Amino acid sequence: MGDVTRHQETLAVVGGGRMGEAIVRGLLESGTLTVGQITVAEPSEVRRADLTAEYGVRCVASGVEALPAEIVILAVKPQVIDAVVTDLAKSLGESLVVSIAVGVSCLRLESLLTETTPVVRVMPNTPAMVGEGMAVVSGGTAATAEQIELVRALFATMGKALVLDERYQDAAAAISGSGPAYFALVVDALARAGVRHGLSRGVAQTLAVQTMLGTARLIEEGDLHPEALVDGVSSPGGTTIAAIEALESHAVRSAFAEAVAAAVRRAKELGS
Repeated sequence: MGDVTRHQETLAVVGGGRMGEAIVRGLLESGTLTVGQITVAEPSEVRRADLTAEYGVRCVASGVEALPAEIVILAVKPQVIDAVVTDLAKSLGESLVVSIAVGVSCLRLESLLTETTPVVRVMPNTPAMVGEGMAVVSGGTAATAEQIELVRALFATMGKALVLDERYQDAAAAISGSGPAYFALVVDALARAGVRHGLSRGVAQTLAVQTMLGTARLIEEGDLHPEALVDGVSSPGGTTIAAIEALESHAVRSAFAEAVAAAVRRAKELGS
């Protein structure tokens, strides 16, 4: 997890869905912001009540009601972001606008705002809720290096965050943004396979989850290429090499490559 530094900025999160909640929880859990610094704009009355009960943050029905705020995070779906930004544009003042909408470029948002409004695009993911998020940050034309770094540092308190040229955002979204679903699918597949061979669901899932966590740490802390780890576990004529051959016979690498390509295509469709 990144170094936790308490920030002084006020924050408006426009959109109280899954990702908006992940950001709120991550910032509060890490101690980066306090309850009093965050306002969530969410049209659903039931959802507002749930968020206030769970986190104690102020919730309002519209983005305009959440202003003024020094940082405004747009945590809404790409299909509605144009309408949301247009509604907010006249009330933003000097706010720094941060968008997490998949596929939506800084240029598209800037076209709806004044030319001096700074825009930063971020692709976070839901593990931010437990301090293990991965975020990719890209700045728009009016965003300064200091503002881009502020956003990177904010998201880094919920895990890791790096700055990339915006042309890589869709590819990053296809890996880290959608990635939690891929890995959850692998865990579920392994757990179901374990049950098929007599393990309880709880035991099989614990084995799969802890093995995934430990392998990630090995790759990261040992600075290992994944192939080196595969070779290290695969004894000649052993069980692992038999399992790897079975996976390769089903073109598992190609399946993941196709999944990432499909996600990239969809991101571009949503952003057009």
